Amino acid sequence: MTAIALAIAGSDSGGGAGIQADLKTFSALGVYGATALTALTAQNTRGVRAIHALPAAFVAAQAEAVCDDFAVAAVKVGMLADADIVRAVARCICERGLANVVVDPVMVAASGDRLLRDDAVCALREELLPLADLVTPNLPEAGVLLDSPPPATVEEMAEAARGLVQLGCKAALVKGGHLGGADSPDVFHAGAGAREFTARRINTANTHGTGCTLSSAITARLATGAALVDAIADARDYLYAALTAADGLGIGGGGDSHGPVHHFHRWWRP
Repeated sequence: MTAIALAIAGSDSGGGAGIQADLKTFSALGVYGATALTALTAQNTRGVRAIHALPAAFVAAQAEAVCDDFAVAAVKVGMLADADIVRAVARCICERGLANVVVDPVMVAASGDRLLRDDAVCALREELLPLADLVTPNLPEAGVLLDSPPPATVEEMAEAARGLVQLGCKAALVKGGHLGGADSPDVFHAGAGAREFTARRINTANTHGTGCTLSSAITARLATGAALVDAIADARDYLYAALTAADGLGIGGGGDSHGPVHHFHRWWRP
């Protein structure tokens, strides 16, 4: 039977992040993707021009329609926009007993544009994180969730991951892309000690959608039955290859643009 994953996230009109990145990643990894859109964005590689959050009841209706018909094996939760949507998604996860829930707490786009309203942070922290099998914040997002300064070292990333688990999620992967340096570390914690994943940093400006891609790749692997640590390792390998091939796409332009990663690097090159 085909593995099915559900992405609950916003739309990126530029196609590099959000629900578009989720579906590309699911497809690249052999998983059927279903969706529940939370918001529409007008954006390209240079920034977000407008955001239109969908009614929370309609977000829930999409997810419920999928769950009524499909055997959803894993769920990726991305951009949620506002507190009502956070609560609607949390309620659906509980009522449907959804498993393998990966929460990517999307708060700010790579361009710096804010994607999560202030009133939603508390709801995300208190109502959704306790339902997550894994939460995957970057450094600024980890700081916001913990109401503390962003981690600035690998040791602080480990402390942040531990703190997120204490908030109720089963496991946390704090992403260190913002640290700088020759390597790009991520730190995983599931209540029994931290584990560091490290790879050489790729020198590219085409990083749009990296967080969405990593979390959806983890979700896809969980949907196919992989253990969590194996899913993370496999997803990092997939993202590394997608980043390595990103410059060849030539999507977007200008010194302030952030093009997408190449989700289908295994099948075609420009």
